[in-house]
Amino acid sequence: MPKLTKTFIEKLPAKPSSYFVWDSQVVGFGIRVMPTGSRTFQIQYSKGGRTRRSSLGRFGVMTVDQARLRARELLGLVAMGRNPVEEEAQARRSPNVAALCDRFLSEHAEQHLKPTTLRDYRGMIARFIKPTLGRFKVQQVERKDIADLHHSRRGSPYQANRLLALLSKMFNLAEMWGLRMDGTNPCRHVPKFREKRRERFLTQHELQRLGSVLTECEADGTETPHVVITFRLLILTGCRLGEIQKMRWEYITDFGIELPDSKTGARRIPLPQAARDLLNALPRTEGNPFVIEGKLPNSYMTDMQAPWRRIRKRADLNEVRIHDLRHTYASNAVCAGMPIQMVGRLLGHSQLQTTLRYAHLADEPVRAAAELNATALASYISPPAEAKPFLRLVQ
Repeated sequence: MPKLTKTFIEKLPAKPSSYFVWDSQVVGFGIRVMPTGSRTFQIQYSKGGRTRRSSLGRFGVMTVDQARLRARELLGLVAMGRNPVEEEAQARRSPNVAALCDRFLSEHAEQHLKPTTLRDYRGMIARFIKPTLGRFKVQQVERKDIADLHHSRRGSPYQANRLLALLSKMFNLAEMWGLRMDGTNPCRHVPKFREKRRERFLTQHELQRLGSVLTECEADGTETPHVVITFRLLILTGCRLGEIQKMRWEYITDFGIELPDSKTGARRIPLPQAARDLLNALPRTEGNPFVIEGKLPNSYMTDMQAPWRRIRKRADLNEVRIHDLRHTYASNAVCAGMPIQMVGRLLGHSQLQTTLRYAHLADEPVRAAAELNATALASYISPPAEAKPFLRLVQ
């Protein structure tokens, strides 16, 4: 076998059928001469009992030295156990990100996610992922592409981080489905934005003001009894809005509320007597299985945001969200000295880390207890009232 050079290759004649000439310097590197006279650099190797061959580029467009260097790189991968020809073929067959999104929704999200989460994911895919990355091959997406998309949503840090989490899950599944090599998730090491968690709790005076407004709304008929009881139950139970909104009468037991499904799966919620009294006084329509009745027959009330905006405006709580009532329930429990683990159980948190956001509130009862104890002890060690203060001479 000769050493392939520019002069040698230019002298190779065209024949009725294509043929190969292999290089003496790099085993597996050669040139293919076509009947038309065109010449193409090639690599060839054996993998799994099969001969693999691939074109590197055309002679004239690529120099011999460039082709030989590229051949060394690819054959080096073969020596390390890789199969570059198959990998390139797989990349050509690889679906684009838009197809990965569709498969993610149909084969994973629709089977494993809650309807609200599925709705949010569909929205992020339609608005952000498909328009930006949809045409990219799954194997060709790089960390820079993910970082650029994540950075473009920097004005909404929470949304940007949820988008990054969604992309990471999709590319993990792409590896599991054989669409990318293991350990190549392009979302790895893309830093999340710092999120400023909102911690709005109603004070005692604000709760009293809200309670008075709820009573007034029920008395003057501006809100239905079902609307009023919804917000009272949220305060008394710490439930999520959807858990009260979609609650059925059959879920109420001697223990409390037995939800067959919630954000964290099946959940048992203790129902205090104050909440039971409210439920016992609530009007019921025969045949309607829902506690919070909607306008349509046998339905629940779907829109609680509009009545809440009216109520909070009347109570001068314009910045308070419905979910802040749940925060208020949690903060009150922590400040009363309840163990953080118990607060997590009451809230239905699946992870203690979620509940620990309220842990700093436990400082207040500790501080108050310290003040009370120190006041009692101070009476024993304080100087007599007639004692003169100690004066330090200044030199």
